[in-house]
Amino acid sequence: MDITPIPHPASPDSAAVPAVDPLADPAIAARHLADAVVAAGAVAVAMFREGVKSWSKHNDSPVTEADLAVDLMLRERLSLIGPGYGWLSEETADEPSRLSRRRVWIVDPIDGTRAYMAGGQDWCVEAALVEDGRPIAGALFAPVTDELFVAVLGGGATRNGQAIEVSRTHALGGAVVDGPAPWLNHIDRAGPLRRVTRIRSLALRIARVATGELDAALASPNGNDWDLAAADLLVHEAGGRLTTLDGHPLAYNAPVPRHGALVSAGSVLHPALVAAAR
Repeated sequence: MDITPIPHPASPDSAAVPAVDPLADPAIAARHLADAVVAAGAVAVAMFREGVKSWSKHNDSPVTEADLAVDLMLRERLSLIGPGYGWLSEETADEPSRLSRRRVWIVDPIDGTRAYMAGGQDWCVEAALVEDGRPIAGALFAPVTDELFVAVLGGGATRNGQAIEVSRTHALGGAVVDGPAPWLNHIDRAGPLRRVTRIRSLALRIARVATGELDAALASPNGNDWDLAAADLLVHEAGGRLTTLDGHPLAYNAPVPRHGALVSAGSVLHPALVAAAR
């Protein structure tokens, strides 16, 4: 997939979608998203090297100056190329107007903030374009490992320009799975799993399913749209699934953009994982 940066349109009307939408083709939107998350990742890395302040939000989750700076940068950049679209981000106050928009940018400036603060590698910047509740373009950039993941609805998924696909593992016994320990202990009854060091970024955890490095991944309840939208499309286009415990796909841009427990795996393994997770 070509991710060559595209020049931004000049002087857009921020109040309405143009008569001819420049992002009508999801592949064009994906190229813009890729450009944006790479630039945002560079900002986050530079700020980390200089030293960033951090504090706790109302829900006791951490936030840093870099989260806010990247959020502002992405909003300015994406709003410029997609005027009139809705906006949903972890670090922006929710705006009900998004609910009336067919297309919405859904962004997590830094997914895995604790990993970022600790100087780890399992954090990323992610952004997706959602249309009528489902992602149609997405990009995820992990700066420390220099990995850029891009997905287009119906156009496949790539890592650093190379096509990726999920594993073809069909049995839980011996499957490489990442997720909350209590849940893994429960699923072990269906077949001994191979466990790995937990990936702190939920989006990256699902991305590792898309590349086949993980056979499956689990997510605790209360994951948000911004944690999931880009990674959802990535694993879908790589031949896998991300669903509820009932096997249903996720719907995005709901009034409460939060989800229950989730499972992700290649399409072959997914039914067995859902059965065991229940």
